[in-house]
Amino acid sequence: MIKTRGDLETLLSDRASGQIVVGGLLGIEGAHALEGDIANLDKLMAAGHRMIALQHFFDNALGGSLHGEGDHGLTDFGRQVVAEVEARGLILDLAHSSQQVALDVLEITDMPIVVSHTGIFSVCPVKRNFPDDLMQAIAAKGGVIAIGYWADVTCDDSPSGVAATIKAAVDLLGEDHVSLGSDFDGAVTTGFDVSQLSSLTHALLETGLTEAQITKIMGGNMIRVLRARLR
Repeated sequence: MIKTRGDLETLLSDRASGQIVVGGLLGIEGAHALEGDIANLDKLMAAGHRMIALQHFFDNALGGSLHGEGDHGLTDFGRQVVAEVEARGLILDLAHSSQQVALDVLEITDMPIVVSHTGIFSVCPVKRNFPDDLMQAIAAKGGVIAIGYWADVTCDDSPSGVAATIKAAVDLLGEDHVSLGSDFDGAVTTGFDVSQLSSLTHALLETGLTEAQITKIMGGNMIRVLRARLR
């Protein structure tokens, strides 16, 4: 379980030495679990959670969802949660948040932010994907945009389709701001599973991305954010 920067470095060191180890970082998808009480953040942290997504499929006490009744921004409670996430060394995730929530977050913090599973609007123009200029604003503050593997955000869930979205993200945001964001959650249908990840690597090579760029996409960029945020 990755709870601290030290945990992360131990995992990376063990893997570099040849050990077969897997690390996991717990997060919540939508801060509904806080139930409007900032004290519940202590309970989530005690349970090991280190990434906080503000919204999921509906508006909540923190602000608007992309799927909500309006493009509502952060509430006062939402602003309080963002401030606590920054102060406590947690990772903030804007996947499923409304565009206005994302803009409000960018106004009040300079920490690198994650959009944990998404697509690129200019490739797949759906409501689920933030506009390109908003993605660029997130990247400009050191954030990472993690590309999902399912058709609703890529408009093509084949390895080549996902690779094309990743290549477009690199062209739009720069090679330091793109990562993998599968959404392997057991409910979303994808065109390939984790055992077939090499097919995505191959497809990325075929787009013309270099091995150094693919190394960043396959983990290096997200590790940078984890190192910057975890304590």
